Amino acid sequence: MTGPSNHPTAMKIAVIGQSLFGQEVYCHLRKEGHEVVGVFTVPDKDGKADPLGLQAEKDGVPVFKFARWRAKGQALPDVVAKYQALGAELNVLPFCSQFIPMEIINAPQHGSIIYHPSLLPRHRGASAINWTLIHGDKKGGFSIFWADDGLDTGDLLLQKECEVLPDDTVSTLYNRFLFPEGIKGMVQAVRLIAEGKAPRLPQPEEGATYEGIQKKETAKINWDQPAEAIHNWIRGNDKVPGAWTEACEQKLTFFNSTLNTSGLVPEGDTLPITGAHRPGVVTKAGLILFGNDDRMLLVKNIQLEDGKMIPASNFFKGAGSSALELTEAELVIAEAVRSAWQRILPNVLEVEDSTDFFKSGAASVDVVRLVEEVKELCDGLELENEDVYMASTFGDFTQLLVRKLRGDDEEGECSIDYVEMAVNKRTLHMPHQLFIGGAFMDAEGAKTFETINPTDGSVICQVSLAQVTDVDKAVAAAKDAFENGLWGKISARDRGRLLYRLADLMEQHQEELATIEALDAGAVYTLALKTHVGMSIQTFRYFAGWCDKIQGSTIPINQARPNRNLTLTRKEPVGVCGIIIPWNYPLMMLSWKTAACLAAGNTVVIKPAQVTPLTALKFAELTLKAGIPKGVVNVLPGSGSLVGQRLSDHPDVRKIGFTGSTEVGKHIMKSCAVSNVKKVSLELGGKSPLIIFADCDLNKAVQMGMSSVFFNKGENCIAAGRLFVEDSIHDEFVRRVVEEVRKMKVGNPLDRDTDHGPQNHHAHLMKLMEYCQRGVKEGATLICGGKQVPRPGFFFEPTVFTDVEDHMFIAKEESFGPIMIISRFADGDVDAVLSRANATEFGLASGVFTRDINKALYVSDKLQAGTVFVNTYNKTDVAAPFGGFKQSGFGKDLGEAALNEYLRVKTVTFEY
Repeated sequence: MTGPSNHPTAMKIAVIGQSLFGQEVYCHLRKEGHEVVGVFTVPDKDGKADPLGLQAEKDGVPVFKFARWRAKGQALPDVVAKYQALGAELNVLPFCSQFIPMEIINAPQHGSIIYHPSLLPRHRGASAINWTLIHGDKKGGFSIFWADDGLDTGDLLLQKECEVLPDDTVSTLYNRFLFPEGIKGMVQAVRLIAEGKAPRLPQPEEGATYEGIQKKETAKINWDQPAEAIHNWIRGNDKVPGAWTEACEQKLTFFNSTLNTSGLVPEGDTLPITGAHRPGVVTKAGLILFGNDDRMLLVKNIQLEDGKMIPASNFFKGAGSSALELTEAELVIAEAVRSAWQRILPNVLEVEDSTDFFKSGAASVDVVRLVEEVKELCDGLELENEDVYMASTFGDFTQLLVRKLRGDDEEGECSIDYVEMAVNKRTLHMPHQLFIGGAFMDAEGAKTFETINPTDGSVICQVSLAQVTDVDKAVAAAKDAFENGLWGKISARDRGRLLYRLADLMEQHQEELATIEALDAGAVYTLALKTHVGMSIQTFRYFAGWCDKIQGSTIPINQARPNRNLTLTRKEPVGVCGIIIPWNYPLMMLSWKTAACLAAGNTVVIKPAQVTPLTALKFAELTLKAGIPKGVVNVLPGSGSLVGQRLSDHPDVRKIGFTGSTEVGKHIMKSCAVSNVKKVSLELGGKSPLIIFADCDLNKAVQMGMSSVFFNKGENCIAAGRLFVEDSIHDEFVRRVVEEVRKMKVGNPLDRDTDHGPQNHHAHLMKLMEYCQRGVKEGATLICGGKQVPRPGFFFEPTVFTDVEDHMFIAKEESFGPIMIISRFADGDVDAVLSRANATEFGLASGVFTRDINKALYVSDKLQAGTVFVNTYNKTDVAAPFGGFKQSGFGKDLGEAALNEYLRVKTVTFEY
């Protein structure tokens, strides 16, 4: 709208200011129906117009670019005259760096309103955002006030506040709240004025502060203060003007500071810093600094004196790899990017490799423009503002761009903030942050939780705790990767090649993965190597082979005579999948679902169990190293009630794969139905029966019976929840089992001779103790075990109950622990024991031991379970489908059948 508005509350407004913020406020006011009669902004700089003035000129609104408004303390008459000729009823100053005379401020009928980025009267002055952070304020926000002749002292019209996060910088606070909410606030303030409802609240003098403008010369770091104060100083000057210090005979400017140093070990190359309490330490995570209280803080980026920005972890490294030789196609792109630089930097006669973007006059708004132009030029290439700061010369920027286009960008690997720990004769490097869009990052609000070592109850490290907003980010990244990314464009065979590479990397890191699994989940190390990690590797190799063998079919149908028809089917990926995994086999359960999901061509958001997040995060790191495109795999440690629920509810998630309890599975199924009728597969609780007949190989039955219950500490979804032993061998079977149980070594899972490690977490240990107490109370006979092992950690004795009758709680409910439940059945009564075995709402697995092949076939036919083991147990394989019946869920993991859980079938019919 360019003419006067017919809106009853529309006003004639003069907008005085500059910047993108000013441009947005101007555009929103026009959308509200107000007539902007004139825009007053700053003169062009280096041949470039300010965004506010540029937009107004496009709209045909009068634009004035006064270098100054007054001289010798008096308003310039010609300036005042040009202003008064517009007939403005209100002045709006969204962001203004010029001094505006009171003759202009007081001229309109409604006066003037100004935006200020602090909660006045606190932090008056031009560097309010900086000082909000420097003082460590927990609350920030903005004020819109009526202009007067003081410095930010006018009556308040409107204020809005927000939480200041621990690692906020000027940029993050501005971008997250002050910019978007400030625009809305300015529009709301004008609306209140137009409606005659705008308040004028005098500012209180109590709590009023004024701080000077932050400049480079005043931003030097004072090291004689605690770490938190140093951190606040660095982030309060990030990005402008930049907190600096002297080291290595040059000025170093620090960016991206955090106090979140949990798990960091200050080991690396020392960096002597003039005036510092202790030398800094350059580590893989970045530069560790110390306050005078000896607490640590971490800086992730350093700007050298020549203006070059580098990862702090690379400070002592050389120039890096030699320059890439560009292909003909890449040279064409480079020239197109050079043209973009030339347009943005009109004062530069010729853009050369050495041309520095910022030294040539570019400002932050130009960074945004360059990034957006290059993303459009390169078909949505992932590029961030930070990339321009890190590669500020044209040559460096071109090299960075080509590496990204080739998929060789190593930024993700450089930015991993590891927790390092010396365990099991090796040093573990464990990521502990969320993994979203190919990068490790803190959760919203920097929220974390402790992950506990069940062997001794100690804290391993702090892990980022995903919030709902993090789920939305991860789903958006996965959706973008599916719809626009490289993943959907490469061939199925290339997809398989990437999964083979991932499996190879998992194999190369298998000892580290197994050690993490022992540390975080209490898995016995030798078992973790073979099963937790070993089967995970096999799973990815198996499904990598399926990638280029997912095929539709042609179908003969009735012809539309005299024409003919051809009908074919296509198997297509469903899109973004959410995978929610349990804590008993953290990596293996992830692999069972994720391998099939990725082989089918989907992208995924993985929620590991909150008590066992570390192997999932290490897996995320390996996907980066394997070259799987960013956004294809995302990992969100967090609570099921928050992260799992949001995944189930999210409208952009098209499939949920869940392994866990029946109760939670029912809730997920309902959420999937109500939200957007998601496809869902559920592997839920079990109470798997194992029937042992008198004609079995008793030695093998004892051995396999032990394994069926005590394998992986009983934390096994297909564990034999109840053993039915034929009467004539019952007592001998029990005697042998107890004899074997007493031989089991309960101990540290990292010891090579340990048979039985700690239960996964404390709450589960308590549940097992209650389970046994209930069994005893109901009259079952406790033969051995049933108590916590008297040592640190969450150890529980292997337990055997006999004389368990059908009505008892322990006969019907799953323990999910090392508790063997034994019941008798009468000799020769096959149908009766089958009836008892099937008298459960669960149907995940089952087993039978007998030498009689006819009996084995008959029993396996009658057992109502998704898996039946005959004369063996726990024998799963990546090629054999796995899944339950009844309330043990539906859908399959493993085998070709698993692919169908992550595919949709499209029918296409031609007529010719």
